[in-house]
Amino acid sequence: MRFFKQKDRGPYPKSFAKRLTWSIMLRMLIVMGIPTALLFGLGYAMAALTADAVCERILKGQSQDVRRIASDLYVAAVNTAPIIEENLDDPQRMRELLERMVRLNPYVRSCGLSFAADYFPKEGRSFCLYAVRHDSTTIETRKLGVEENDYLQTEWFTKAMAAKEGFWGKAFFDHLNNDKPVVAYLKPIRDKQGRNVAVLGVDMDVEWLSTKMENLGGMDSTGSWRAVNAIYFFMVDTSGTYLIHPDKKRVINRKMQPYFSEDPDTVVGNILASKGGSSFDARLDDTDVYIFYTPVKYTQWTLAYVVPELIIDVFGYFLGTMLLLLIIIGLLVVWFFGRKAIKRAVKPINQLARSADEVAKGNFHAQLPDINTRDEIHLLRDSFGQMQRSLSQYVDELRSTTALKASIESELKIAHNIQMSMLPKTFPPYPERKDVDIFGQVTPAKAVGGDLFDFYIRDEKLFFCIGDVSGKGVPASLVMAVTRALFRNVSAHVAEPDVIVAAINQSIAQENDMNMFVTLFLGVLDLETGRLLYANGGHDAPMLIGQGVGVLPCDANLPVGVIRDWKYSLQEARVEPGTTIFLFTDGLSEAEDIGHNQFGEQRINDLANLLLSRGEQDPKTLIARMSEAVRNFVGDAEQSDDLTMLAIQYKK
Repeated sequence: MRFFKQKDRGPYPKSFAKRLTWSIMLRMLIVMGIPTALLFGLGYAMAALTADAVCERILKGQSQDVRRIASDLYVAAVNTAPIIEENLDDPQRMRELLERMVRLNPYVRSCGLSFAADYFPKEGRSFCLYAVRHDSTTIETRKLGVEENDYLQTEWFTKAMAAKEGFWGKAFFDHLNNDKPVVAYLKPIRDKQGRNVAVLGVDMDVEWLSTKMENLGGMDSTGSWRAVNAIYFFMVDTSGTYLIHPDKKRVINRKMQPYFSEDPDTVVGNILASKGGSSFDARLDDTDVYIFYTPVKYTQWTLAYVVPELIIDVFGYFLGTMLLLLIIIGLLVVWFFGRKAIKRAVKPINQLARSADEVAKGNFHAQLPDINTRDEIHLLRDSFGQMQRSLSQYVDELRSTTALKASIESELKIAHNIQMSMLPKTFPPYPERKDVDIFGQVTPAKAVGGDLFDFYIRDEKLFFCIGDVSGKGVPASLVMAVTRALFRNVSAHVAEPDVIVAAINQSIAQENDMNMFVTLFLGVLDLETGRLLYANGGHDAPMLIGQGVGVLPCDANLPVGVIRDWKYSLQEARVEPGTTIFLFTDGLSEAEDIGHNQFGEQRINDLANLLLSRGEQDPKTLIARMSEAVRNFVGDAEQSDDLTMLAIQYKK
C-alpha cells in the first residue's frame, strides 16, 4: 500500500490532477486575452496569402492550357510542312494533308495553303487551298478564288513569304467563316531549291479558346459587360490588343490601354515587357482590382487574371472573423474536455506503475532525479527505476544495431547521390539551342543501380550513350561509373562511335574478374546535317518517332566487357527534323506487373504512335507519358530492374 499513501500526506493522484487542471485554465485565460485586432490581422493576412497563391495557381494552370493548345497548333504545322513540301506538284495530295491536319488536331479550326503568284499558271494568278471544321464530324476542303481570298498583297502573306521560320500572326476576323476572330500560326513552305513558294496558315478560333477559360465575369440585364465585382481572364498580344476578354466587343478591335485609369502606358508596358509574370493593383474599368499576369510560353501573348480588391477584402474579413470564432470555440472545447480527460487519465497511472513493477525486474545504473511530490510522477519514477536494470542491456544492443543500420543507410544514400550527380540532371540542357531538345531519366530498382546515360555537344556534334550494367546494386553502380567516365574520356578525342565503344570494351574486359558486362548504345548526331553515326553493343535498338514510328536498324554485337578485342560495327542513318530518338533500357520493356506479365515492346510502340498522333513526341512529354504508362501497368508490383529513358529530338 505504500504506492498509494505516504503516511498522512493523502493520496498522490489528487494533487497532480488539480495542479494540471488549473495550469491549463490559466493558460487558456492568457490566450483569451490576445487582442482581437491581432486575430483579425492574422486572418486577413492569411486570406491575402491564400488568395495570391490560389490566383497564381489558377493563372498558371490556364497559361499552361493555352501554351499546350498553341504548341499543338505549332507542332501540327511543323510536322505537316515537310510532307507538303514533298508534294508541291500534287494539289490533291495537299488537300488531303490539310483535311487530315484539321481532323487529327481538335484545336485546329481551319488551315489554308496560299501559294505565290502564278505558281500554278493553270489555276490563275493566285491559288489557295482551304480546309475548315464546321462541326465535330464535318470538315470542308476547297479551293478559294480571288474574289474570296485576294491574299497576295496582304501584310501577313508578304511577311510570311519573307520569313525563314514560322511565327504567330496578328489576330483577325475570318470573313470566310462568319467573321469569327482567329489567330494563325504562319509557316513558310519551301520548294526543293529552298525558295519560299507558299504559306501554311493554321488557325485557332479565339472564341473557342475563350470558352476554355473559366471567366467568372458576367453581363448585366441589358447585355452589357459588367466589370464591377467580376473575376475574369483576358489575353493580349504584343501591342496590347485584346485576344480574349468576356466583353466580345473588345476582342481584336480594342487595346487595353484606355481602360486603365492611372498611368496606362507604364502599366501596359510592364505587363507586356514581363518575362516571368507578376501581380499588381490597379484601377481597371473604374474598379480597383488585383491583376495577376504571365507571358504564355512559346507565343507573343500575355495572359492576365483580374480579381477585384473588394472580393479579397470581404474574404479577409470573413476569414479573420471565422478564425477568431474558431479559436474561442476551440479553447472552450479544449478546456471542457481536457479537464475531464485529465481526471480520467490520472487514475490509470497507478495501474501503469503496478504493471511496470511486474514487467521490470532490474534497475538502470544511471541515477534518476529525485521526485519530492507525492503524486503519479513519483509512482512512475519508482516504476522506471525498477525497469532500468532489465532494459539496460536491451538499450545498449539496440543503440549498437541502430548505429550500424544508420551507417549503412547513410553510405547507400551518399552512393546514390554520387551516382546521380554523375548523370545529366539539368533539363533542358541547352536552352539557348533551337536545333535539339533532350530529356533523360533514371529510376534505380535499389538505392543504387547500373543504368546510365550521358550526352554532350562537341564541334556541333551531339555525343550520347545509354547503357545497362548486368546485375544491380553497388557492384553494378561501380561498373556504371567506370563506363560513363570512359565514354567522356574516349569521346573527347575520338568521333567514331565504333572506335569509342571498342575502347570502352577493351578497358572493361581487361580486368573483369567478376564477369560483368554492359549493354551499350552510342551515337554521334551531326546537328548541322542530321547525320547519325552509331554503334551498338548488345543494347535494345532505339525508336525513331517522327513522320512515323520505327526501330533504328542495329547490328548484333556482343555487350561491352565480354570479349576484349571484339570488333563493333559502325552504322549510319539520316535523322529528319522533328524526329525524336527514343532510347531505353530493358527495365522499360521487361517491367512486370504483380502477375509477372511484361510491359513489352508492343505497348511501347502503341504508346509512341498515340503520342505522335497527338503531336506529343517532345522528349519531356514522351518520357513522362512512358513513365506514367509503366507505373499504371506495374501497379503495386515491386520494381524488378533499373529503368532508364533518354529522348533526343532533332529540330533543325
